[in-house]
Amino acid sequence: MIDPRTPVLVGVGQAEQRIDDPTEAREPIDLLADAARAAFDDARAPSLAGRLDTVATVQMVSWHYPDPGSLLARRLGAVDVRRTVTSTTGGNSPQLLVTALATDIAAGRADVVLIGGAECVHTRWRARRDPKTWLEWTEDDAPPCPEVVGDDRPGSSDYELAHLAGAPTQIYPLFETALRHAAGRDVAEHQRAVSELWSGFAAVAAENPHASSRTAWTPEEIRTVSPENRMVSFPYPKRMCANIDVDQSAALLLCSYAAACDAGVPDEQLVYPLAGATAHEHYFFSERATLDASPAMGLAARATLDAADVGLDDVARFDLYSCFPAAVQLSMVELGLGGPASGDERPLTVTGGLGFAGGPANDYPTHAIARMVEACRADPGSVGMIHALGWYSTKHSIGLYSTTPGADGLARVDETAVQSEVDALPARVPAGAYDGRAVVEATSVVFERDGAPSVAILSLLTGDGHRALANSRDPDALRSMTAHAWEGRTVDVRTDGEHNTVVPD
Repeated sequence: MIDPRTPVLVGVGQAEQRIDDPTEAREPIDLLADAARAAFDDARAPSLAGRLDTVATVQMVSWHYPDPGSLLARRLGAVDVRRTVTSTTGGNSPQLLVTALATDIAAGRADVVLIGGAECVHTRWRARRDPKTWLEWTEDDAPPCPEVVGDDRPGSSDYELAHLAGAPTQIYPLFETALRHAAGRDVAEHQRAVSELWSGFAAVAAENPHASSRTAWTPEEIRTVSPENRMVSFPYPKRMCANIDVDQSAALLLCSYAAACDAGVPDEQLVYPLAGATAHEHYFFSERATLDASPAMGLAARATLDAADVGLDDVARFDLYSCFPAAVQLSMVELGLGGPASGDERPLTVTGGLGFAGGPANDYPTHAIARMVEACRADPGSVGMIHALGWYSTKHSIGLYSTTPGADGLARVDETAVQSEVDALPARVPAGAYDGRAVVEATSVVFERDGAPSVAILSLLTGDGHRALANSRDPDALRSMTAHAWEGRTVDVRTDGEHNTVVPD
């Protein structure tokens, strides 16, 4: 007997456009309305639209709406919506919203909920090109959304920003090269291994009808630098980076089991959130004990599995957040997954990832959850895991899904206990202004669009165990870092009191 308050996903929808003329493109809220209508259609229960009481949206970056949930409700003609919710910045937000609102449904605080997000970065960027185009999109004067879910702290500390570590393409290479060093690989060996992993993601995107790129790139095409695959920040060429240049939206229809039954949703459409958890690392990467691990992800995932009474071997498929290869590898390390290279053929993505399926800012996991719902329906009784990630492997949200409900409905995770366990883990104190010798822990070499390296960001460990950040603009050093692994090398560092610089040999 299923508890009537058990939350269940009954409909999913996605919409996308790729229109070169910005004046002909739909704005984000209308693209989201398209996805929402598709989700209602997918549920095969028209009466649910009239019972919608809550609309939650993932924070948008391509256009500002004060309360996108309220505007979406008006677009849909949903007059009985009494609550709107939005998220803070972070790719963990979609799974965070699902877990929070599923909990509300189980507690009777909500009954029929729409969750979604949209981005039209492709159109915004095209509009800025000469001749510039004025986008006549909605300027809404509604009050700000009254309920915001998530941690709104910025992703980088002042110390990190002072050393140019303030963007994903600058920071994730630090994790990548730390992972390379931990694996004992040289530069060429690691690029081959990563490109083979990423080629598997491209193959999944090639079969995803909503993917931005449906080309099954080979490992060589992914790792080889070319005019179409320029180096962005070594060791990442363009095909290893998230692709934000997309117009995409996705929506999820979540309701109580009682509401689904009353509306006549067919049983084969029902997919249950089994459990979910959220945790964050020591918040700034410069404060973490190591850059080749992501313990908060592992602790949150294990807590979610334990709550749902599911073993890792019982998970049939994953969608591991995939903005850059390092993010996936960190998750694999924490979960103990060997992936295809070890003979484990369970999918690591159901979309193809942010580089190939598309990386619509904070909203990618909404697309991943939509695809996971479809995959679970196609394999009744199986379990799928979603990993959603915010900032620099900082904020993690985990979700488990199946067509078979949990024995006690939605399982609860004591997230306070999980976060306390993370907070008790070893950390490092940033070294600040530093003069002296230090050992290279990780490197990131930023390239200009003309193909020339411009600056390196180095993470260094001092003799007393602090982490120092430093930069180098020495051309010989930059070239060397793209050919040879500097991790483990001892270097000299000088400071002007605000910025640390590696002294050229």
